[in-house]
Amino acid sequence: KIWSRRPPIPPELVDRSVQIYNGKTPVRCKITEGKVGHKSGEFAFARKRRKLPRTEGRGRWARLGKHGSWKICF
Repeated sequence: KIWSRRPPIPPELVDRSVQIYNGKTPVRCKITEGKVGHKSGEFAFARKRRKLPRTEGRGRWARLGKHGSWKICF
């Protein structure tokens, strides 16, 4: 387990699986050659991804009326 997110990943950890602490729980991460030299915290996200609400239709153009005037949408 790696508790600190600050140190860079050394080449000795290539082809190993490590657990990096994200502030709440350890996250499993497979170390590849491309990750060597990067900070370990870059691969254990500390925040959840937020899904954006989907708009119906084609965005703001879907709210245009039949003749191009704006509808009141509440």
